Amino acid sequence: MFKLLKNIDRKGYKARYGGLEIFKFIGPGLLVTVGFIDPGNWASNLAAGADYGYALLWMVTLSTIMLILLQHNVAHLGIATGLCLSEAAAIYVKPKYARLLLSSAMLASISTSLAEILGGAIALNMLLDIPIRAAAVLVTIFVMIMLYTNSYRMIEKWIIAFVSVIGLSFLYELSLVNIDWNTAINSWVTPSFPKGSMIVIMSVLGAVVMPHNLFLHSEIIQSRQWNLENDKVIKKQLKYEFFDTLFSMIIGWAINSAMILLAAATFFKTKTEVTELQQANKLLAPLLGHHASFVFAIALLFAGIASTITSGMAAGSIFSGMFKEPYDIKDNHSRLGVAISLVLALGIIFLISNPFNGLIISQMFLSIQLPFTIFLQVYLTSSEKVMGKYKNSLFSKILLYVLGGIVTLLNIALFVSMF
Repeated sequence: MFKLLKNIDRKGYKARYGGLEIFKFIGPGLLVTVGFIDPGNWASNLAAGADYGYALLWMVTLSTIMLILLQHNVAHLGIATGLCLSEAAAIYVKPKYARLLLSSAMLASISTSLAEILGGAIALNMLLDIPIRAAAVLVTIFVMIMLYTNSYRMIEKWIIAFVSVIGLSFLYELSLVNIDWNTAINSWVTPSFPKGSMIVIMSVLGAVVMPHNLFLHSEIIQSRQWNLENDKVIKKQLKYEFFDTLFSMIIGWAINSAMILLAAATFFKTKTEVTELQQANKLLAPLLGHHASFVFAIALLFAGIASTITSGMAAGSIFSGMFKEPYDIKDNHSRLGVAISLVLALGIIFLISNPFNGLIISQMFLSIQLPFTIFLQVYLTSSEKVMGKYKNSLFSKILLYVLGGIVTLLNIALFVSMF
C-alpha cells in the first residue's frame, strides 16, 4: 500500500502521457462509437423499444446531435490548449467550484463503471453460470490488471473489432424484420413523452451523451500536444477531428436506432415484458439462429471489458486532472482515480437486487450529472483566457448553452414525473 502511494505529490515527479497508444490506431470518435454498444446502451435501447415501440427514437436523434457538438467542442479544448477538461477546470475555475464539479464527474464515472462491470458480469453468468456478484469481481480484477499493467493494449483492437461487427449486425438485421418505416421516420424527428417514460428517456440520453466520454475525449487529444506551436496544424487537426467525430457519431446513431427498432419489432409488437438484459440475445436470433445467445454473451463480455477500461481511464483522467496532471497510470493520482471508480462501482453492484433496473438507473444518473459537465465545458471553451483566439464564437456559445438548458429541462421533467 505504501509503495502504491509513494509518488503522491512527490516533488520533482511530473506525470507523463500514458495509456493513449491505442488511439494511434483508431480515431477518438470511433472509440466513442464503440461505446454505443456497451451494456448501458443495450439496456436503455432494449427498454425504450420494448416498452414504447418507436416513440423514443427522437431521443436518439437529439442525443446524437448533442454528442457531435459536445465531443467536437471538448476536443477543440484539448487540441487548442493541451489540457483535458478536468485539468482546465482545476486551473481556470475557482478551487471550491472545481472540486465540486469534478467530484460530481467522478460520481458519474462510478455510475458508468457500474453499468460496464455489470454488463460483463451478466455475460459471464450467461456463458459459465457464474453468479452475478462473483462475476463482477472477476471482471473488475481483470480490468484493473489490464489498466495497471497497460496490457489492455494487446486485446483492445480485437475487442473493438468484434463488438463493432455485432453493432453492424444490428443494422443488417433491419432488412430481416418487418419495420414500420413511416412511423419510425416520424418518431426520429417528433418528440413524445409516453406516460411513465421519463426514466427511460433520460437513460437513453445518459447512455449516448456520457459525461466520462467528454473528459476522456479531451484527454485523448492531449497525445497531439506537439502541434500547439503551429496554428496551421491546429486548424487542420480541428477540421480532421470534426469529420472523425461527425462520421463516427452518425454510425453510432444508426446502431442505437437499430437496437430500438429491433426491440420494438421483437418485444413491443408481441407485448413481451423485458426484465433482464439477457433477453437482448433474441434481437440477434433472425441472423444467428440458435447461436444468438452465445454470440450475444461473448459480445456483451467484450463490450463490458472494453467500456470498463475506458471508464476506468476516464476516472483516472478526472482524478489526476484535479491535481492539474494528465492521465498517467504510473502516477498515483491516476491509479487512485481508476481504483475509486471501479472498486466503488463493484461495491454498489453487491447492493443491487435487480441488475437490469440497475443498468437503466445508472444511465439515468449520467443524464442528471450531464448539465454540470456541459456548463463547465462551455464556460471553459468560451473563455479567451483559456482558449485564446480559439474560443467559441458567439453562435457556438449560445448553441452549446441551449443544449445544456435542454438537458436541464429534461432533468426537471424527470424530477416532476416522480411525484
